[in-house]
Amino acid sequence: MNVVTKMKDTYAVIGGEGNGGIIVPDFHYGRDALIGIALFLTHLAKSKLKASELRKTYPAYFISKNKIELTPQINVDQVLEKVEQKYASEKINTIDGVKIDFENEKEWVHLRKSNTEPIIRIYAESQNEKKANQLAQRIIQDIQTIIKS
Repeated sequence: MNVVTKMKDTYAVIGGEGNGGIIVPDFHYGRDALIGIALFLTHLAKSKLKASELRKTYPAYFISKNKIELTPQINVDQVLEKVEQKYASEKINTIDGVKIDFENEKEWVHLRKSNTEPIIRIYAESQNEKKANQLAQRIIQDIQTIIKS
C-alpha cells in the first residue's frame, strides 16, 4: 500500500517491494510476478547477454531475511521506536516500519511488523553475505535487549 501510494503521488512508471514484487501501473497497481519475469526476460533478450553475464554488470549485494517471534504483551510500536532512537544518527525512514541506512558501510536494515503473523521481520543488506548476517544479528540483539528491559 505504501509503495502504491508513493507511486501514484510521483507518477512512477514502475515500483517494487523488498520481497521482489513488481508493480507496473500501466497494467495494474498490484504486485505481479509475471510482469517482473517478462521485464527481466525482455531486458535479457535486448542485452544479448547470458543471464550470468548480465548479472556481472550489477554490484553484488546480499540480503539476510530474519524474524523475531512476538508475544501479545510486547508493544511492537514501542520496540521499533526505541530502535529508531538508538540509530537516530543514521538515515532513518519510517514509511513502513523502520529502515536504517548505514551510508558509510553501504548497507541497510529494515524492520517491520507483520500484518498477518505475530513477528517482526528483519531484512538486512550488505555487500557481502557475512556482513548482512552480522548486521541482522546485531539488530536482533538490540530488539531482544529492548524487549527484556
